[in-house]
Amino acid sequence: YWHKLMAGRDIRTTIVKGMLKALERCDFFDYDHARRLQSFVGIIGDRLQLRKSQRKNLHLLAQFQDIGKIGMSDEILYKPAPLTAEEFNEISRHCEIGYRIARSIPELTGIADWVLKHHEFWDGSGYPLGLKGEAIPLESRILAVADAYEVMTAARPYRQALTKREAV
Repeated sequence: YWHKLMAGRDIRTTIVKGMLKALERCDFFDYDHARRLQSFVGIIGDRLQLRKSQRKNLHLLAQFQDIGKIGMSDEILYKPAPLTAEEFNEISRHCEIGYRIARSIPELTGIADWVLKHHEFWDGSGYPLGLKGEAIPLESRILAVADAYEVMTAARPYRQALTKREAV
């Protein structure tokens, strides 16, 4: 029984590592973006004096926040023009897909709810549930702030990066 338990854990860990590799190979997954996100959530977690376990889970969330994009069509992910309402509805499903994936992997179940809610906005205009304020888990809010900052301070093909001061 012990061997079965340990072998099962190794298999799940291998699956998680395989999913990370698959994400890294996809053009939409920016390894540097995930690495910077991990750094930013770590800094925020330290400043908020979160427990070590919370900071570890935030680090994991920064890695897997967009895992649900594995199920998205390439036409939507790589579309150079603004998304239609129908396309936006489709892309917004990545939170729910990611939630289901995370729930199915024991090492990720602790972050599944945060994956689901990482695009919720304080004012209630986010998705997929339209949560607002403190109804959004702290960890999802931390990731959202870190993600917004990272996106603003990283150069994009269509615009230059903002300075750190401008982003703040």
